[in-house]
Amino acid sequence: MPITVLCGKPGGRTHVFPWSDRKNDVKNMERMEWSRLLCEKRERESGSRRRSTDLRSEFEKDYHRIIGSASFRRLQDKTQVFPLDKSDFIRTRLTHSLEVASLGKSLGQNIGENILKYRKDPGFTPKMREDISHILECAGLIHDIGNPPFGHFGEDAIREWFEKNLPRLSFFGKSVSGMLNEQMRQDFLHFEGNAQALRLVTRLHYLVDEYGMNLTYALLNTIIKYPVPSTGIDIGSGNIKDKKMGYYLADESTFRKVTEATGAGSRRHPLTFILEAADDLAYKTADIEDAFVKGFISYYTLEKELAAIEDKYQDAGFRPLEKLRQLYERGRKKGVNSPESYAVKNWIISAQGFLISCATYGFTSNYDAIMEGTFGADLFSGTFGALLMDLLGDMAYRRVFTSRAIYEMELSESSILDYLMDRLVHAVLYYDTEGKMDSTDIRVVSFISDNYKNAYRLQAEGKSEAEKLYLRLLLVTDYVCGMTDNYAKRLYQQMNGLI
Repeated sequence: MPITVLCGKPGGRTHVFPWSDRKNDVKNMERMEWSRLLCEKRERESGSRRRSTDLRSEFEKDYHRIIGSASFRRLQDKTQVFPLDKSDFIRTRLTHSLEVASLGKSLGQNIGENILKYRKDPGFTPKMREDISHILECAGLIHDIGNPPFGHFGEDAIREWFEKNLPRLSFFGKSVSGMLNEQMRQDFLHFEGNAQALRLVTRLHYLVDEYGMNLTYALLNTIIKYPVPSTGIDIGSGNIKDKKMGYYLADESTFRKVTEATGAGSRRHPLTFILEAADDLAYKTADIEDAFVKGFISYYTLEKELAAIEDKYQDAGFRPLEKLRQLYERGRKKGVNSPESYAVKNWIISAQGFLISCATYGFTSNYDAIMEGTFGADLFSGTFGALLMDLLGDMAYRRVFTSRAIYEMELSESSILDYLMDRLVHAVLYYDTEGKMDSTDIRVVSFISDNYKNAYRLQAEGKSEAEKLYLRLLLVTDYVCGMTDNYAKRLYQQMNGLI
């Protein structure tokens, strides 16, 4: 059946929130099919599509929509690991996203070729292999686009602000927490950058209309890492898709339209596994390289850490410690200034090649379970790459993320975000109501981007007071997540009369 029929045609605009607790039953869903998963549909279709002489695929068009956006450019001033770092070498969210895009594309090519070569799926075509690569490249570019300033600590700080302050807020004498329904409250208590990414690209990038970047449904489904609402989080389920929330209640209608068109429903889109593998591979290897450059770890530190797992890699075709020592000797014989630096940086490249092979095997060996929606682990699980990935992540946590230097930076970041959240939430509580706003609140609200306020007005149309209140709180997180590290710091300083 042709994709255009399966994906359907876009309907009219809707402002209705699906406030129900409707859930899809995975057990009764049919096996996912690539003809639907690679859905080219957009929320708003171009009226001149048939007459166009543009030879790009719909997914190649997505790429150009993304790289031309201000939201993508702002990633150059958002933290990956080291906040507000002055070094030209250390990675930002932008360089990390470019690396994930590259690794995702490579994995897509490998996996697509494997599906074709071993005839794992009779409906899979060479064009689908190319489409997969383009989708994953685009997904890599936007997978972190919704994250707030100051890296993952920024997410923690926003969640903790709501945990501490949501019960204290009042609106016309009523408890704000009491006015919100359970899913509204949980959306803030489980605030998540992944859910914000979906919201940003579908609503907040208000360039032409309310459809945001108007990306293809296949791409949108790929970036939904957790196809569950905030009330559906179940860490104890053992399924990776249930760990966090994937969309806000305000964006549930978007989630439903996308996942119904692709046929994924409440299951993970198969390409999401590949995107996550590319992301994990990129940051776990890059964190080690950045930590080496910043002096948190040395060549000898890495050598000692790898020695603990070397005996597990006798039959892996890649022996991590042996490879590191070989590279050190090669650098010494070449007469490079620092054989240690030469070894570490080239080892990262070798490790990435090995881990790409592991992730490829992880997908292809679990192909049927992935397509049925029953695979609940990451692609490195059960492969030789799992132990190495765990080691790299643990080493970065112990030697970098829990270091005094990082803690000192995070204390400063916490002060900035706490202050901005305090002022912004206070300012928006009575925005767009009959309540009186003081002169300071009026000025604070004026700072918020018109794009975000336009998105609020469109969603607030015809809603109840509680629903509007929920959307105004989302307006704050929309604005904060759109900030770069330096903008957040500068706004904090301006509000406190420090500059």
